[in-house]
Amino acid sequence: MGDVAKDLTAGTFGGAAQLIVGHPFDTIKVKLQSQPVPLPGQPPKYASAIDAVKQTLAAEGPRGLYKGMGAPLATVAAFNAVLFTVRGQMEALLRSEPGESLSVKQQMIAGTGAGVAVSFLACPTELIKCRLQAQSALAAAGPGATVAVKYTGPMDVARHVLRSEGGMRGLFKGLVPTLSREVPGNAAMFGVYEAVKQYMAGGRDTSGLGMGSLLTAGGVAGAAFWASVYPTDVVKSVIQVDDYNNPKYKGTMDAFRKILNSEGVKGLYKGFGPAMARSVPANAACFLVVELTKASLG
Repeated sequence: MGDVAKDLTAGTFGGAAQLIVGHPFDTIKVKLQSQPVPLPGQPPKYASAIDAVKQTLAAEGPRGLYKGMGAPLATVAAFNAVLFTVRGQMEALLRSEPGESLSVKQQMIAGTGAGVAVSFLACPTELIKCRLQAQSALAAAGPGATVAVKYTGPMDVARHVLRSEGGMRGLFKGLVPTLSREVPGNAAMFGVYEAVKQYMAGGRDTSGLGMGSLLTAGGVAGAAFWASVYPTDVVKSVIQVDDYNNPKYKGTMDAFRKILNSEGVKGLYKGFGPAMARSVPANAACFLVVELTKASLG
C-alpha cells in the first residue's frame, strides 16, 4: 500500500479515536473560554471545570458534552488525513535515503508544514464547533450575551454564516489565530513525540517500542501542543463566537489586548485544565491508533 494511502487511512482512524476520547473535555474548555466576564461582584457562570461539567449534565444530560461533535466528526477524516499525510510527505522530503529515521528537529519541520495545511480545514470546522458549544453558556448570560442566535446543528451554523456573515469569508473568521496555534503547536507535538520515543528506545530506531511507550509518547506530545500555544486558542475561540453585527473584537491583537486588560494573564488560560486533561488521553489514543494502523497496513 502506498505511503500516502497509509497516512490517509492511519490519520483517519487516529483522528476518530482522538475525537471520541477528547470531545467532552473540549466542550468544557470552550464553555469556560467563551463565558462572558461577570459584572463586578457577580460570580462567573462556571466557577470551575468541574462546575461546568455538573451544570452541563444537569441542563443537557451526557449528550451536552458531545454537543458540536457533528462538525469535527464530519471532517475528522479530511483533517487528520491531511495532517498525517502532509507530515509523511515532509518526512520523505527530509530523508536523505528511504526508511531513514529522522531527528527531532526534522520532525518539528514536518509538523510545521502539516500545521499550515490543516489550519485551512481547522478554521471553519472549529468555528462551527465553537458556536454550538458556546451558545448555551452565552445565551444563559442574559442580555449582554455575545451570541443571541440559536443554532440547531452544524449545518444550521454553516447556513447562517454563509447567508449573514460574509459568505465563505465568514467561515474563515479566526484564521490568523488558528494558524498561530496549529503551526507552532504541531511543530512542538511531533517534535516531542519523536523525542520521547527516541528517549525510551535509546536511539533513533523506535520500531521496537510497545503500546505502552507509544501511549506515553502520544500523551506527552499532546500536552506539549497545548502548553506551547494555549493563549492563541483562547483568542481564536472568542473571535469565532463574537457577534458579527456587533463585534467586540476588531481582530486577533485587539482580542489579545482586551482579554489581557480585562482579565489579566489568567484570562488567556481559561479552560487550560480541561484542555490539558483532554490532550493526554486523546492524543495518546490518536498516535497509538495511527501507529497500529500503519503497522497493520505493512
